Amino acid sequence: MSTLQLKSARLIDPANQQDVVTDIAIEAGVISAIGDLPNDFKADKIIDAEGLWLMPGLVDLSVYLREPGQENKATIAHEMQVAAQSGITTVCAMPELESPIDSSARINLIREKAQAADNAAQVELIGALTAGLKGKQLSNMGSLKKSGCVAVTQGLAPLNNTNLMRNCMDYAATNELKLFYQPIEHSLLADGCAHQGAIATRLGLPAISSSVETTAMAQMLTLIEETNATVHFCRLSCAKSVELLAIAKGKGLPVSADVAAHQLFLTDMDISDFNTLCNTMPPLRSIRDRDALRQGVAEGVIDVICSDHQPHDIDAKLAPFQQSSPGISALETLLPLTLRLVEEGVLTLAQAIASVTHKPAEIIAKPKGSLGVGQAADLVLFNPEKMHDISWESMQSKGKNSPFFGWGFTGRVEVTVIAGDVVCR
Repeated sequence: MSTLQLKSARLIDPANQQDVVTDIAIEAGVISAIGDLPNDFKADKIIDAEGLWLMPGLVDLSVYLREPGQENKATIAHEMQVAAQSGITTVCAMPELESPIDSSARINLIREKAQAADNAAQVELIGALTAGLKGKQLSNMGSLKKSGCVAVTQGLAPLNNTNLMRNCMDYAATNELKLFYQPIEHSLLADGCAHQGAIATRLGLPAISSSVETTAMAQMLTLIEETNATVHFCRLSCAKSVELLAIAKGKGLPVSADVAAHQLFLTDMDISDFNTLCNTMPPLRSIRDRDALRQGVAEGVIDVICSDHQPHDIDAKLAPFQQSSPGISALETLLPLTLRLVEEGVLTLAQAIASVTHKPAEIIAKPKGSLGVGQAADLVLFNPEKMHDISWESMQSKGKNSPFFGWGFTGRVEVTVIAGDVVCR
């Protein structure tokens, strides 16, 4: 394999509490030296990184790749390339009804397509909690674990049998699989599509109250106390959820949580003109909820920021708001939005980078997200001075469903390195 030297980069590695201008040597896909490089080190390629930030590659806990089954919305190869261009070196593929990731055959298919893609991010797989995500019987978690799944989840699909959920928790724990749980009480969801509040009332949209999330979360926390299963709460959206999580962590329960980046910026005010690009699940909530989520990340109650990337074709967002498909195309805005939290004084730079690098890596128990000697050379060179806008034309994802068109951001990914290879420059 080729050798690579990065010169005079500002290394920012929260996992190792590093923030220093230095050189790095990369050999055989791993970091072989930091600082004073060995005299006998000869680089096949040298990158002058003066003025650039050197960060661990991002680890994204929630990406819907759509394939197989919804290739009209996205393909694995293309979205994995977009992830790499966006500084994301590892994506966690989420199961969905059209592609439930519930068998070794499906796992192998997704992995083969991802590995065959040029200049693409690496993939980790989140398996289905129940067979076909149908909520009727347990999936073969032992086989999923053996095939390399890092966790299991029911995702956005309902599982209305509480006893079955408890059995799933026990089975997941037996197989040492973390349970990713998106708290949605589907019996309360009805046909709601917007946060319950003044905006939904004025627009005449059926509402989704915060209790849809908090009821499910409270029930799950009760089951965790009984089973001691390890659970990661996905895509929290409201203030009460942050409060419940803080109490659970205070009790020492084995829980963690993430929030989608868009929930830290957008609110239900953004749907006031029936903007279907702001139709999400969970829905965009109140300013108070958004501020509580921000505080939760700042205080470490919420561990991770993810993209919750859900690409759609154009038709999916052209329907009336209530009939439009929820979800945002978000790979390309994960890092810019996370760093904007630093600009706005919500997070320190170290906190922001940690929330998208080593903290999500710890959730899936993978040795990623940090840049110590001997660790995999998955990293990003970032230009903090370069300005760029998000637009329909500039967005590379096949899904163009982003509410952030027209937003300007400071900083841009210049180089992405995965396993020692420059995959994007």
